[in-house]
Amino acid sequence: MEKIFLAALQITSGLGYAGIERLMQHFNTAANIWQATEEEILESKCLSEILCKKLFRHRQSFDIEKAANSWNKSNIKLLSVFANDYPESLKNIHNPPAILFCRGKLDNKRKLAIVGSRKFSVYGKSIAQNLSADLAAQEFTVVSGAAHGIDTFAHRGALSTGTTVAVLGCGINIAYPRENKKLLDEIAEKGAVISEYEPQAQPLAGFFPARNRIISGMSLGTIVVEAATRSGSLITAEMALSEGRDVFAVPGSIYSEQSAGCNHLIQQGAKLVTCAQDVYNEYDTSVQSKQNEQQINFNSDEEKKVYEMLSYDQPLSLDEIIYKLRSDVSNISFVLLQMKLRGLVEETVLGTYVRSVKEIV
Repeated sequence: MEKIFLAALQITSGLGYAGIERLMQHFNTAANIWQATEEEILESKCLSEILCKKLFRHRQSFDIEKAANSWNKSNIKLLSVFANDYPESLKNIHNPPAILFCRGKLDNKRKLAIVGSRKFSVYGKSIAQNLSADLAAQEFTVVSGAAHGIDTFAHRGALSTGTTVAVLGCGINIAYPRENKKLLDEIAEKGAVISEYEPQAQPLAGFFPARNRIISGMSLGTIVVEAATRSGSLITAEMALSEGRDVFAVPGSIYSEQSAGCNHLIQQGAKLVTCAQDVYNEYDTSVQSKQNEQQINFNSDEEKKVYEMLSYDQPLSLDEIIYKLRSDVSNISFVLLQMKLRGLVEETVLGTYVRSVKEIV
């Protein structure tokens, strides 16, 4: 029950890690804190009088037994900063969450964060998927925020070859954005979905910057794939720097607003990333990227020609493909359909085509 009491304390409005730590040093356990009288807590001088009253109002309204039963029925795990199952790297940041609510299981693999803008380009999407797939294939766990855009593609890429962790700016029983519910369920099955907020907490604007410190705090380094100059991803990069973690950035066109933030990070000293090997070189020179080892099973010469013509960042329409190949219309349409089903190409919302994550033999 100790973790339940600690979770209940964390949910108290205004009572952050620093306050909990002071109380733990004085009362030794979260259970003792929860059961202490108002006079005992005031006399400890761990909290201000105002915060002490907030804690007592919370204790009167919060049914700790009901919460414990509900979390247990939902298979929600509680990870305490004072226990061994808590991410070691996260313990070392300035303001770690006292409790992490978790669906799934956190592994002990080295972790790298991949973040980026909610507004993305075909270029950014392809980079996020391919880079995360390559990193996950080499036993790195990819950490991201499950937001629409680059975060989503980072999770999907990682799931195709390994594991990933989603850090939410809401409760772990809330699917946000809604279209990512299926993705979050899959992440919970193969990796972990975590949050410092109680399971039913709705997403609030202030939760997301706080969430970013967990993303960077769990990770050896943070890779920014695509970000404008005011992107929240840059907050994550700044937090990583403040904790002495590595920051990487994928360069983009100088004419693209979506790459302006990444290009600025590189100007400021972030490590430039063009492939997964650039990241491996920072941690283990013996690791060789599998990106160049990927082979594709082409079912026909037409498939090979179409794939070689397409790129990850320059979409082509069906008419452009037909014109360049000088081939029959119906045949190329069929070839593209088969390649889409196998995940070799992707059709954009505009009806154009680009390469997708490569099929590995």
